[in-house]
Amino acid sequence: MAENSFHDFVRELFEGVAPVQIKRMFGGAGGYADGVMFLLLADDVIYLKADDTLKAELREAGSGPFVWTPENGPRAGEKIEMGYWRLPDSALDDADEAASWGRKALAVAKAKAGAKPRRKRKA
Repeated sequence: MAENSFHDFVRELFEGVAPVQIKRMFGGAGGYADGVMFLLLADDVIYLKADDTLKAELREAGSGPFVWTPENGPRAGEKIEMGYWRLPDSALDDADEAASWGRKALAVAKAKAGAKPRRKRKA
C-alpha cells in the first residue's frame, strides 16, 4: 500500500477516536491525537500504545508487540519491545472496533504523557 493511501486509511479508520495527524519518523510514522502519539505505523502495520492492561487485552485478541532490533551500537542485535502492540486484524475492517482499541491506546498515551516530568527550557 502506498504511504499516502495507508496514512489516509489510518486517519479514516480512527476518525471515531479523534482527528489523527500522521508524522513521519525514521522508517515509519507516528499517529497523534490530542497532542500525543498513540499509534506507530511500520511496514503498513498499525501498532497501538499499550500499558500492561491493554497488552493483556491485545494478547487475548491474538496481537503481538512491535519489536525493534538495532543493527548498530551497543544494543545491536538485541530485541527491544517498544510499548506498542499490533491492532488486531479484525479491527482493520471494523471502524467501530478500531475506534474502541484506539480510544484505549489514546488513554494510555495521555496517561503516560501526564506522568512524565516536564522538561525545563533553557533560558
